[in-house]
Amino acid sequence: MRRFKYGALLAAFALLLTGCAGGAESQTDSVRYADKYIDLHLHLDGSVTVDIAKKLAEMQGIALPADEKELESMFTVPADCTDLNDFLACFDKPLSLMQTPEGLSESVYLVAENIRSQGVIYAEIRYAPQLHTSNGMTQEDAIKAALDGLKRTQLKANLILCCMRGEGNDAANDETVELAKKYLVEDGGVVAIDIAGAEALYPTENYEALFAKASEYGIPFTIHAGEADGPQSVADAIRFGANRIGHGVRIFEDPEVAELVKEKGVTLEMCPTSNRQTHAVDDMTKYPFTDYLSQGIRVTLNTDDMGIEQTTLADEFRYMEKNFALTPEQEKLILGNAVDAAFTSETVKKELREQLGL
Repeated sequence: MRRFKYGALLAAFALLLTGCAGGAESQTDSVRYADKYIDLHLHLDGSVTVDIAKKLAEMQGIALPADEKELESMFTVPADCTDLNDFLACFDKPLSLMQTPEGLSESVYLVAENIRSQGVIYAEIRYAPQLHTSNGMTQEDAIKAALDGLKRTQLKANLILCCMRGEGNDAANDETVELAKKYLVEDGGVVAIDIAGAEALYPTENYEALFAKASEYGIPFTIHAGEADGPQSVADAIRFGANRIGHGVRIFEDPEVAELVKEKGVTLEMCPTSNRQTHAVDDMTKYPFTDYLSQGIRVTLNTDDMGIEQTTLADEFRYMEKNFALTPEQEKLILGNAVDAAFTSETVKKELREQLGL
C-alpha cells in the first residue's frame, strides 16, 4: 500500500514537472497583466520628456544646455520636492517650448506618439490654453495648434482644456470655457474642461460659477480635487456636477465623502507616482487605491506628468502590482472604469473594450 502511494506520488510529481517544463509559458499566459492602457489624466506640459524637449527646442531654434544632467534637472521633479507647489514649479521650462503654434502642435503629436509606443491605446491630453499666450498666441490659436497635433497622431486621443486656479485670471478662465463650448465635439478634439493649479491656495469652492456655466453649456468636466486640499474639495466638485475627479486620493479622510463618491458613481483619476512626489500621501504603504477599489469606488490609474515624474503608465501598473498585489482581474476592472468614464463616443468605447478584451 505504501509502495502504491509512493508510486502515485512520483507519477503526480512527474506530471507536475512536465506541466512546468512545457507549461511555463502556459502558466504565464494564465496570469495576464495589462499591457494596453488608457490614460485619462495626462498633462501635456508635464509629459514632455527630455528627448521631446530636445526636438521641440531644435525645431524652434531654442538653446538648451548640452550637459545631460543639467538638462534632466530642468525637466524632472527634484528629489527633494516638498509639496504640490514645489512640484508645479517644474512646468516652466516645458511650457517655454510650447509658445508657438508649431511648438504646441508638435508637442501634442510627440507626446501622443510617445505614449502610444508604450502601450497606451487611448488618452485624454489636458492643457491650459491660457498658459500658451506669452509669445503672441491667443487661447484660440493654442486650441487650433493642439488640434493640429492631435490630427497627426495615430493614437486615439482627445483634449481637455484646463482652467487655472489663481488670482486675476477670471477672464482667462471664462474665455477657456467659451472656447470649449465653441470647439466641443464628441470625439477627436476638445471633449471637456478641468481646473488645475494650487488647490490648497485657491479652493474648489471659489469656482462654482465657472462650472455652473460649463454645465449650462453642456460641457463635460473633471476637477482636480482632494490632492493638495482635503475631501471637502471633492465634495464641492461633486456638488458642481463633476462625475470625474482628478486625484481624489484624500477622500479617505472623510468616510462620508468617500461614500458620496461611491454613491454617485464618480470616477477617481488616481496617479500614484505623482501623489508620492507631491506628498499628497506621505506614507505610500498606506496608499488607498486598492482600498477604494475593494469598496466599490470607481478608480483608474494614470500618469499625471510622466515626463516630469520620469514614469510611464506601464510603470504605474507595475508599481501597483509589486507594492499592492494588484491582480489581473483588478486591472481589468480599472481599465473598464477608464473606458466607462472616458470623454469619448460610445463607438470608440466599444472599440477600446474589444482591444482590452473586456
